[in-house]
Amino acid sequence: MKERKIMPFDKNFVPALRFAVMSDIHIDDEDCIEEQRFAKALDDLKNLCSSDERYSGFDALVIVGDFASRGSEIQMRKVKKILDAGLPADVRLIMTMASHEYMSDGEENALRRFDEIKRGFISAELEKAAERDSKKPIFFFQHPHITDTVYGSINWGEDEITDILINYPQIVDFSGHSHAPINDPRSVHQRHFSAFGTGTLSYFELDEFDKTHGTIPPEDSSAAQFLIVEADAQGRVRVYPYDVLGSRFFPYTWEIDEPWNIDSFKYTDARYV
Repeated sequence: MKERKIMPFDKNFVPALRFAVMSDIHIDDEDCIEEQRFAKALDDLKNLCSSDERYSGFDALVIVGDFASRGSEIQMRKVKKILDAGLPADVRLIMTMASHEYMSDGEENALRRFDEIKRGFISAELEKAAERDSKKPIFFFQHPHITDTVYGSINWGEDEITDILINYPQIVDFSGHSHAPINDPRSVHQRHFSAFGTGTLSYFELDEFDKTHGTIPPEDSSAAQFLIVEADAQGRVRVYPYDVLGSRFFPYTWEIDEPWNIDSFKYTDARYV
């Protein structure tokens, strides 16, 4: 039986911006499979984007935390080495530190500092972005999911900034931390704003406790996924989930045509009724 070819991008969508989002890479001090997966993810990303006739290349790579297992100098330098070798010089790199990078000082202290310092910054920056154009998407990145949004957010979510984000329906939020698979349809969620899980390049974990194997599925280490995101001049958004191990896109594209308009949201809880 001939395998069906999955087209990589929406050929009827002309992007003005393209970026990739990854999380939970977990590079260790010793040699680890995650190094190979990270390098392959970057290589696949370059090849896919450079061969696209609509828009060549990509503008940014966003890594939303846990790129290292414990944040040691060895791990940090290994991540940098892979990025130096695999990321084109003209691509902007955006990285957020998270729980595993903060292990030297403790997650509790990191969360306390975040709560004390960052809420005011977030509010001010969101307000400025909304004033520039209230109908364009605002891309927002953080490591833990916002509680009760995407799959994984019940067990691995935080709600410290939910009261701020719900005021901006045009937010398109990306988060990791849970290691939840992005080929689960619940990895996209829309209620007050749009939210996406970013998967993992290390191991899978589930958000359910009533399954035969609990939260850790069989063959949990067979995990390497990330997202490619496009936005066009009108502010429409397309999100393409990609499987590094299979060297292919998953056979669906998530679409946001009016990020500011809650009534246009497709990926609400009503999908499951």
